[in-house]
Amino acid sequence: MRGAPDVSVVVIAYNDAGRLPRAVGSVLGQSMDGVEAIVVDDASTDATGRVADALAAAHPDRVRAVHLPVNSGGCGRPRNTGMDLARGSHVMFLDSDDVLDRHACLNMLLASEETGADLVSGLCVRSFTGPPVWEKGWYARLYRARAVHDSLPDCPDLLYDTLATNKCYRRDFLIENGLRFVEELHYEDLLFTTEAYLAAGRITVLPHRVYTWYVYEEPGRPSISSRRREVRNLADRLEIHRRIDRALGARGADAIKLAKDAKFVNHDLQLYLGELPGRDEEYRRRFLELAGPYLAELHPGALTAARRLPAISAYLVGRGDLDGAVAAMRAAREKVPELHAGLVRRDGRVYWTGRHLDDGRGREILDITELGVHVRPLERVRPAITLTGLHREGRYVRLAGRVADPLGRVPAAGLSGTLELRDRRRDRTLRIPAEAARRGDRIEWRAAFDDRSLPRPPGLGTVRWDVRLALRANGERLSGRVAAGPAGAGPAPAWPAGGRLEPHVTAWGNLSFVDLRGRMARTVAGGRAWRGARRLKREGARVRASARRALTARTTKTAVFNRLLTRLPVRRGTVVFESHLGAQYSDNPKYIYEELRRSGRGARAIWSYAKTSEGFPADATLVRRGSWAYYHALARAEFWVDNQGFPRELRKRKKTTYIQTWHGSAYKRMGFDKAELKNASLRQQERFRRMVERFDCFLVRSAHDERTLVPGLGVTAELLPAGYPRNDPLVRARRGDPEPVRAAEALRRELGLDGDRAVILYAPTFRSRPDGTRIRRAVPPIDPGRFAARLGDSQVLLVRQHYRTRLDLPGGGDGAVRDAGHIADVTPLLLLADALITDHSSVMFDYALLDRPIVLYVPDGEDAADLAAHGGGYFDLAAHAPGPVVRDEEALLTALAGLDRIRREYAWRRRAFAARYGEYDQGAAAEAVVERFFGKAARHG
Repeated sequence: MRGAPDVSVVVIAYNDAGRLPRAVGSVLGQSMDGVEAIVVDDASTDATGRVADALAAAHPDRVRAVHLPVNSGGCGRPRNTGMDLARGSHVMFLDSDDVLDRHACLNMLLASEETGADLVSGLCVRSFTGPPVWEKGWYARLYRARAVHDSLPDCPDLLYDTLATNKCYRRDFLIENGLRFVEELHYEDLLFTTEAYLAAGRITVLPHRVYTWYVYEEPGRPSISSRRREVRNLADRLEIHRRIDRALGARGADAIKLAKDAKFVNHDLQLYLGELPGRDEEYRRRFLELAGPYLAELHPGALTAARRLPAISAYLVGRGDLDGAVAAMRAAREKVPELHAGLVRRDGRVYWTGRHLDDGRGREILDITELGVHVRPLERVRPAITLTGLHREGRYVRLAGRVADPLGRVPAAGLSGTLELRDRRRDRTLRIPAEAARRGDRIEWRAAFDDRSLPRPPGLGTVRWDVRLALRANGERLSGRVAAGPAGAGPAPAWPAGGRLEPHVTAWGNLSFVDLRGRMARTVAGGRAWRGARRLKREGARVRASARRALTARTTKTAVFNRLLTRLPVRRGTVVFESHLGAQYSDNPKYIYEELRRSGRGARAIWSYAKTSEGFPADATLVRRGSWAYYHALARAEFWVDNQGFPRELRKRKKTTYIQTWHGSAYKRMGFDKAELKNASLRQQERFRRMVERFDCFLVRSAHDERTLVPGLGVTAELLPAGYPRNDPLVRARRGDPEPVRAAEALRRELGLDGDRAVILYAPTFRSRPDGTRIRRAVPPIDPGRFAARLGDSQVLLVRQHYRTRLDLPGGGDGAVRDAGHIADVTPLLLLADALITDHSSVMFDYALLDRPIVLYVPDGEDAADLAAHGGGYFDLAAHAPGPVVRDEEALLTALAGLDRIRREYAWRRRAFAARYGEYDQGAAAEAVVERFFGKAARHG
């Protein structure tokens, strides 16, 4: 290397001779010249020092090696040593068991030079070596888009990523600000990175992977940061946080202190609470002695700013209630929180526990009403499921347990259960009937199975079956893992010898069964042989995982589909249905399918599903979207029917007919009319055009569709002006057909709605920010408490968020505001509703067919921001709206109180709207599609 390098990468190593060459190789393999590696050996006792010297000798102009005389016991001293030796204008850090992405230095150096940033940060990906092998971005939400921040207050969430290794620093910046790693404490990254954030004049964030952090399962050799079972580990972290607090105090950075303390509650504290189960009383005592005082030092608003369940866990630690804190911590780690029987309702509010409610602060923190567990559909509630009995009788395994029923929400009528044994690695589940019955304030269950019924594991691999329980009550489903004991308890005790399964308690305290028939451990004797076998097994697992990733990659499947599968003969009469990318059994494809079945055609129907097959028709073949079975089905199908788009990379064969039903008339601009696609590259535009050109038939419901959707999307297919199949029940209901009315009444009973109150449906579309990013969380249009107080006696509000958003439903409505998001198909809800609240959603075009009141709720500013992301609307909504357009909550409440007036005064506008935008909807769209394309399907079956 001639002259000074551009980037110096400090590689620290201790007793890691085997992996050091890979780390240094990732530096030497960078896609730019001018990168040097400084290897700092922290007084290793293995061959690490010799490997470092060999690398330096092989690459004398790019690798330097330095050896510390005494091991430092941490990362601080070797990193400081490397910084002192750095010659580059920029400095990066790399651990010897990790690697840099090939373009990391180039991307970060260019970003620093282009933006003048003192510090550039990129995405770190944690790679779990398994088995199984999997990856996860480290706080990937911070790296969704490129961003430049003038200071830390511009983006306090950066404090969630305080790694030093996925960042590039200007060396002059480090020297000028005296930035060094602390050497006597662990978690030196936390302090160093926070001080760097505070000192930086500009920070650039890149949406690129720059660093791979490998996570190894090495019993007996946990990394320094993973030794959370050692009390000193917690003490060091808290001391680091106190030093950060002093640095923030010196700068008067109160807002940053609040953000940092909220992060401590959300992240740091949760890590240590995860270690508490299974620990002895001495550890728990020391935990309280250390954590309690520091929690008292947090910013007064920290628990309010933190997420609710982590805040509850922190509050309970402060009160010395470690069991309650651990329960809240476990619930916080799940997408659907696990609920325990301790929930209580007081004065219309719901609390995590009845303890500590005498404390005003406790009442505020423990209030979980806004989580909506008391009104959430049962399938989105996860009560704690506990094992109370486990034994073997001959070849049968018998289990018994109980299910907590928070607030008594699970009805006793129609109660049934299923025990599920799930092999996650092979994506298979065995279902076993279980008995379930209510006993007082809980549900008791029991089940038995023959362990010989489980498939034998292939080869030498181990199969672990997770144990879940699913309950059904009055048509609703709830499920969860079966807890077998305290987390960290290890293998289940007192299990009789014999049989093929061994029970095991996971680190989280859940029950699983390990199938011993394939365990290599049973055939290998001796500690050294066992460790060698473990290494061999891990290496084999990595090789298999790599091959599995290659074989299951989307690019592989696409190539095989386009080159091989499409050469297979078409199966006449086979139809692949899909709705909203496999998210639901709903919309136009559903009603075409049901008409196909009703008419007696012999077509072979296949439905794709994305995440769960729950709710899809039992008499159809089901394939998971993206699986090999999915691609095989598409390749051989005579018909494709969907409402959004099959994978755009797939080339449709000429013998397959693609019926694109679409999913709504357009108000917001679509396709080539959107600024996003207009400004896209020619290659991206061509990809979109090729995707649309696959359509053979495109359903339209009005001349408006022909003027907007068709040219906007660039549709060249045959247009079928038959209306939308999903609207057939709406048209027939308005004409007095009793069948749709009966379906609506059945849904009313399922939702437990009384007949005295009017049903108001709020069904908005998803919204975007001006930069085009989607807003992922939806909220009710009205505060539930206000709605209940003003209109709760005469109306009930059903909230059905768009399937691409998640509803945050606050409490306080006492059942007057309910989540209807679990109803996949919106048509029955439209039939049920006496009035509709919506915004720009295409549901207004459908509901107008019923000639019932519609209120358009578009808060000030939101319509402009959303429309900006789509390039505007196709018409003036206010001029053509089928009902009043209201801008704030008070105006909406007033409109709902005057629905009779709206019904009368806006009747002519509703009917004109329906005539203009639904002129082809005549109640026979599904029949028209079936007759047009499947008239001869019976012959093919």
